[in-house]
Amino acid sequence: MAALRLSPRLRSIPLLLPGLDPAAAVHRRCSCGSSAAAAAARAMSSSSSSSASSAPTPYTTLVGRVRCEREIKRSKFIAVAASVPDERAAMSFLNEVKDPRATHNCWAYKVGEQFRYNDDGEPSSTAGKPIYSAIISSGIDMVMVVVIRYFGGIKLGTGGLVRAYGGVAAECLKDAPTCLVKPKARVGMEVPFDLLGTVYNQLQHFHAEDIKQDYDTGKDGTVVVMFKVEYEKIESLGNAVNSACSRKIELLQ
Repeated sequence: MAALRLSPRLRSIPLLLPGLDPAAAVHRRCSCGSSAAAAAARAMSSSSSSSASSAPTPYTTLVGRVRCEREIKRSKFIAVAASVPDERAAMSFLNEVKDPRATHNCWAYKVGEQFRYNDDGEPSSTAGKPIYSAIISSGIDMVMVVVIRYFGGIKLGTGGLVRAYGGVAAECLKDAPTCLVKPKARVGMEVPFDLLGTVYNQLQHFHAEDIKQDYDTGKDGTVVVMFKVEYEKIESLGNAVNSACSRKIELLQ
């Protein structure tokens, strides 16, 4: 049976055990250009067996940046949204698009299970929270929405603010171009030279990307092939490689 190896936590998981979820949540890049990577791969082969954690699930996010503008009782509301991979990117986006001349720059973001929102001086829960609710309703993830308000002289009241901020955020996301993202893992295999062609055929079949080789494995006649592949394809790829090669080829992750 082939084994799914996890780096840097040095865990080894048999790929073909019934009911095994092989897609590990550890999503760190392994170096492919030095003997250190090969040494780490060899060290993993002696590690103990453990259960794999759940893989990241596919998600829908924005393609590019979108903008929506509305005027409500003389106040101008401008919503700007974009895909963000993490909190740091969200804060960078906020600093880029906010206008210090505006009355308020309210915002919300959702990055997987993490989220934040801010009213920026508007009455509590009348701006940031409605923006966040619009994000949830849209089904879009890894996204930030900033709504910039220029006060026009007429107060909207708490209900009016909730409808204004939530409405312009929802309108901004409603027809925005989106894409389905399937998270990829950095995976590798220690392959004998005579099986490279067979392994590469399987990598192409499973649409592996960013393929690299490290010949400094410390073993004669072998090479470590590193690549990216969708988490949900890891188990099938491992099984297909083992079947095509008629021997155990270990996956390193």
